Amino acid sequence: MSHDPVAPPGSGAPDTARPGAAPPGTPERTDAPAADAPEAGPKLPFRRTWRILYGHIRPHRAAIALGGLLTLIGTLTGLVQPMAAKELVGRLGGEGSITGLLVGLTVLVVAGTAISSVGAYVLERTAESVVLVARRQLVGRLLRLRMPAVERVPPGDLMSRVTSDTTLLRAVTTRSMVSAATGALTLVGAIVMMALLDPVLLGVTLGVIVLIGSALGLVLPRISKATQQAQASVGAISAALERTFGAFRTVKASGAEAREGAVIEAASREAWRHGVRAAKWQSVAMSSIGLAVQVSFLAVLGVGGARVASGTVDIATLVAFLLYLFYLIDPISHLVEAASAYQVGSAAIARMAEAEQLEVESTGGEPADGEAATPVAGPAATPVAGPPASVAFENVSFRYGPELAPVHHGVSFTVPGGGLTAFVGPSGAGKTTVFGLIERFYEVTGGRVLVDGEDVRNWPLDRLRATIGFVEQDAPVLAGTLRENLVFAAPDATDAQIAEVLARTKLDGLVARLPEGLQTPVGHRGSKLSGGERQRVAIARALLRRPRLLLLDEATSQLDAVNELALRETVARAAESTTVLVVAHRLSTVTLADRIVVMEAGLVRAVGTHAELVSGDPLYGELAATQFLASAPEGGAAGDTGVPGPGRAGGGPEGDEPDGGGPGTDVPGARAAGGEVAAAGRGGPAATG
Repeated sequence: MSHDPVAPPGSGAPDTARPGAAPPGTPERTDAPAADAPEAGPKLPFRRTWRILYGHIRPHRAAIALGGLLTLIGTLTGLVQPMAAKELVGRLGGEGSITGLLVGLTVLVVAGTAISSVGAYVLERTAESVVLVARRQLVGRLLRLRMPAVERVPPGDLMSRVTSDTTLLRAVTTRSMVSAATGALTLVGAIVMMALLDPVLLGVTLGVIVLIGSALGLVLPRISKATQQAQASVGAISAALERTFGAFRTVKASGAEAREGAVIEAASREAWRHGVRAAKWQSVAMSSIGLAVQVSFLAVLGVGGARVASGTVDIATLVAFLLYLFYLIDPISHLVEAASAYQVGSAAIARMAEAEQLEVESTGGEPADGEAATPVAGPAATPVAGPPASVAFENVSFRYGPELAPVHHGVSFTVPGGGLTAFVGPSGAGKTTVFGLIERFYEVTGGRVLVDGEDVRNWPLDRLRATIGFVEQDAPVLAGTLRENLVFAAPDATDAQIAEVLARTKLDGLVARLPEGLQTPVGHRGSKLSGGERQRVAIARALLRRPRLLLLDEATSQLDAVNELALRETVARAAESTTVLVVAHRLSTVTLADRIVVMEAGLVRAVGTHAELVSGDPLYGELAATQFLASAPEGGAAGDTGVPGPGRAGGGPEGDEPDGGGPGTDVPGARAAGGEVAAAGRGGPAATG
């Protein structure tokens, strides 16, 4: 047994050192999580926005060009119509036939509409493709985020960036850009035709339009700001909903429906307020178009009427000019819509760019930083058979954030390949953090974590994690069928392998009872399964992966006596062919371990067997006494403890419920494996590490 010096009091990381925990002494919030609500980030510079925008457009240039060309052709047919109308007015007082002219004008209108419709379809289809690719790239990036980045941003806000923000790209990347191009060309064409008709009237028209357009330039930036704030508020709604439905039973059990409803209502009202503000400025922008044309019409009508009265122009020219004036509504509307869409799209692009700046993991050796290229999500590495993996920590120090207290202060231990190693210690000692560092969910602040003698930072992440099977403390189960959950980490598992693991984890009886067997849906987060069943599914999932290193974080805490005994045998059997590390507090698990690592205040204070540590380490001895880890005296029986006889304490329920009594649970009189009886004493707190 090795025995390291104990850290000075207060040097360890308390439970609040975990991500998202409040500092000591901070009262728990009972109102809306307003401080956690995402805020609108800074607006991106114009050049960078266009660079990102072009990156989304570039793969679809041909389709956008085709749609733009068709739209332009359809729009240009409209330029001929006022001239045809001028000819028609000129013939009304003469003897010439107007039938052919009317037929030609009708054909021109129908053909222009049909061509424009085809162009619009091509652009809308391309816009959907742009959104699809943007979502694929963003999801590929988000799935590779490092854990600290995920813990900083509410999941609901990340989801809104994939769903809501990418949708706003639909307009700005295709329709608005083509509308801006065709609108500009059409506007130039109309102005040229109006100049040919009467330059004086054109000058009057342009003077009015420029005056109103200058005022419009002050409105457009307000649209961008309001839209970005509205999108941030939508992210806050998603975050609030995700928080509520993620702990739905707790919300109901706490009678907090009204309070959570108020949280979501507040976020919804904030989104409404910013949305109304954006709508207000967009309405001002669109109304300005009609205002410009109406004022221009009155000015042209007045000036043009005077010129007709003086004989400078004829009435047919004035009619044609007025038709061109009203024709300007369409291209000017396109330009204003394109400018508004750009302001809206730039807000979405800014939020997507923020998500893309979050730190991601590298599939190679060293971790990627925030500027790394978006990794392509590919198939996971297939676990490679091999000998049990060894693990070593060399003077490891770690903290979850620069502003948080250290969790590890020079942690060192060595676990050879094979066998079972248990980690014990008081709450906040850093036991669970050991597993997070092995999996490289987090990067060490100092020292090294070695697997098979190689620093984990030098392992390709996919190969490292393919070597490991991990069962988390809360044993998460995903929505889907039971089979999908079992093969989640080993999608190529055969039916025979699945049947073997089901038998080893005592899930075969559950499968036989389910109406659809393995194809039975388990509900959101496994809501249709009991706590013990979810835990066994998580263990089966890890075993099906056939890992060389198995990490179990209190993996049997919710099992009843029968199933815990079966799982204990399964773990012991697994330890014969793989390295098993387990965070545990039960006698039944700890006494089976080949070695026990005792942690306190972010340090390893002792390593040894159960018998060595009970007599050789005061902290372990105290934990053993308070958490029923100590063996009864030689020859002792259950009756010696002054509590009911051996076996399940108090005749606890047989089901897989979290509070079911079982060997090693904190209940006096519970009998452990091998005939050891828990000594009576006070129940200690469960350490989570």
